[in-house]
Amino acid sequence: MIIKSIKLSNFRCHETFNFDFKKKTSVIVGENGSGKTSVLEAIYIALLGKSFRATDTDIIKRGAEFYRIEVDFLSGEKTVVVYGDNNGVFKKQFLVGEKKNLRLPKKYRYPVVLFLPGDLHLIESSPTRKRDFFDRILSELDDSYSSLLSRYEKALRQRNDLLKKCSEYSLEEVCPMIFSWNVMLAKYGVEIRERREKMIAEINSRLTSTYRSIAENSDEVLVSYNLQGDSVSESEYLARLESELSRDLILGHTGFGAHRDNYEFIFNGSEANGSASRGEVRSIILALKFIEAEMIYERVGKRPIVLLDDVFSELDETRQKSLTSNFKDNQVIITSVDVVD
Repeated sequence: MIIKSIKLSNFRCHETFNFDFKKKTSVIVGENGSGKTSVLEAIYIALLGKSFRATDTDIIKRGAEFYRIEVDFLSGEKTVVVYGDNNGVFKKQFLVGEKKNLRLPKKYRYPVVLFLPGDLHLIESSPTRKRDFFDRILSELDDSYSSLLSRYEKALRQRNDLLKKCSEYSLEEVCPMIFSWNVMLAKYGVEIRERREKMIAEINSRLTSTYRSIAENSDEVLVSYNLQGDSVSESEYLARLESELSRDLILGHTGFGAHRDNYEFIFNGSEANGSASRGEVRSIILALKFIEAEMIYERVGKRPIVLLDDVFSELDETRQKSLTSNFKDNQVIITSVDVVD
């Protein structure tokens, strides 16, 4: 066990909420809409410094002036997160180690494996959903990846905003302004692709064997990271952005880049979406989660806390046993509509 207890104030639908984690595996039971996922979200914020689904203004309970998260650890340490009015400006502050911080210091972060209901439908989901899934894993494995992705997304927003305002400028005026964003997108885009490719190669080196340990068969599984266009150097990436400027100006957005890449699941040589059964798909996703936890432990030397949001009941008995067996050394927090044995 890592977390001892959690207390919430004005967090989403919870005016107050207290929970003591007395066992290594804890279950939070409640009807749909009762705020179970919000508890996992609060834990995620306290451990990683950010939400996995919303901004702070969305989280604060309607009509309240602040929200507060207080997490006590078995080590005796405590993390307090408060979001509210600070001299006329709403800010989030972390109180850890008797100091206030606007961001959660790296040394106080703790790794998390998050399992959401939508993850079970990952294989059939949109490219955006798949990118978000693997980007979240990569952010857990690589501290600098989140900031790299953030810089890329900021440059992309700036370029797209400029493209939409192109009617206000002549082409001669637009080109120099866009060029600086092109340079940044090329620099960050190539690096993002390199890190994604490296992560997928490592996942694939383990995926089939991990999948077989769950499904108990001889099927082969891999994830294909499909770049939009061929793998290119930074200069080639920049040239592609420049060559497609006229098209982007018409469309009002950037059509080429790492933000358009996709992931595809291959099952016995064919696309898993359509060839893999429902049970086989669930085994693939479980295998990914086990590999994620394994890779995190190898990187940081800590067994991540596992947050299972209403997914346990979606698995058959064999896969439930596999889940509990693989995470036997982790603290596991489960939300469920029904009591889990």
